[in-house]
Amino acid sequence: MGQKKLIKFAAIKAYENVLEFPQDMQGKWTAFFEALKNGTTAIDISSLSIKESHVASSVSLQNNNDNASTKLILELACGRGEYAVGLGRIFPEQHFIGIDLKGNRIWKGASIANKDGLKNVAFVRSQIELTSNYFTKDEVDEIWITFPDPQLRWSKAKKRLTHPKFLRLYQQFLKKEGIVHLKTDSPLLYNFTLKVIELYGLDLIYKTDHLYTEQNIDPRCLIKTYYEGLDIAQSSKIHYIQFSIGKDMPLALDAILKEAIKDIPMDAGELIRMEAEAARAKKEA
Repeated sequence: MGQKKLIKFAAIKAYENVLEFPQDMQGKWTAFFEALKNGTTAIDISSLSIKESHVASSVSLQNNNDNASTKLILELACGRGEYAVGLGRIFPEQHFIGIDLKGNRIWKGASIANKDGLKNVAFVRSQIELTSNYFTKDEVDEIWITFPDPQLRWSKAKKRLTHPKFLRLYQQFLKKEGIVHLKTDSPLLYNFTLKVIELYGLDLIYKTDHLYTEQNIDPRCLIKTYYEGLDIAQSSKIHYIQFSIGKDMPLALDAILKEAIKDIPMDAGELIRMEAEAARAKKEA
């Protein structure tokens, strides 16, 4: 590992707004952000209280709703965390968490949040597959997936972050009426996600295959990431989908999806990218 990466990994270990593979955090995020806001140093996770609404109980919350309107929003595979930070600036009353395995990338967003005093933005270093370990049922309001690896090869479709395998994972902690946002420059991932929504009968709220030509663009969609600037797919278009996953997703449909996605074509830019990735993999073998 390079010296610069080592320095960044050491830095995030000292950051209060970064947790690495945190244990015993389910239901505690409201308390965590309160401690972060108050400037608590060396936040002790074991001492954080679980928000009453996330405790399995039939008791009415009554007067315990000071933070009831505060949303918890995730940016998955956040990279440098541009969306978590950008949304944190727009909505200071909400809480945002960027999740990514790459600590040297998280360092960028966490450093900016610290520098700018954004106490409503935090990061978790972890694989996406482990996300359900950190949040309890109905704890998360929205999920943003921005410019993830589209996993172009058909054989890697299950690694796409909008594959039913992952959507079922999100259902474990996303509220039933919660929203998933996908922003991508990959036509393949865009059309794949639409196929998933159609096949499993999920609720499609909004879609566009050319976001920046829309007349009334959601201000949240104007946040641009480092990866958007790279235009890796060479499509010159940004695709955006907003949908909910509050319905059952039968496992029996997965086999049908596996066959259906074979008919989704790649555009020229994606074919070039896939060929380049194959050549690089062969060279490294």
